[in-house]
Amino acid sequence: MIKEPKISIITVCFNSANTLRYTIESIIQQDYQNIEYIIIDGGSTDGTIDIVKTYKEHISYFSSEPDNGIYDAMNKGIEASSGDIIGILNSDDFYPNSFIISNVAKSFAKFNCDAVYGDLVYVNPNN
Repeated sequence: MIKEPKISIITVCFNSANTLRYTIESIIQQDYQNIEYIIIDGGSTDGTIDIVKTYKEHISYFSSEPDNGIYDAMNKGIEASSGDIIGILNSDDFYPNSFIISNVAKSFAKFNCDAVYGDLVYVNPNN
């Protein structure tokens, strides 16, 4: 395994203006440096694209066009990625701390595995 593999994180979204900012900021706050961040938007009309534009220096690839649903959008993101490891972080999700991606990289290196997963914590959207 590569010492510091490039990790591509893909976020797919559609009309996600209420939550996307938290998703993007959780990527920006990661302590791992070799991240390729890809956002695939399904043609949002609610301000999502404006939010993406405010973070453009942190986004490696952005596309906004109609698609055939979430899995079509994920596949577009995978096609656009160049990482050694690919992860999906949906537009209403976020990483709870700044060392998630570095832990993922360490797990791939330590266990020479093909995939990793993490537990989910559901939160109240009002808090």
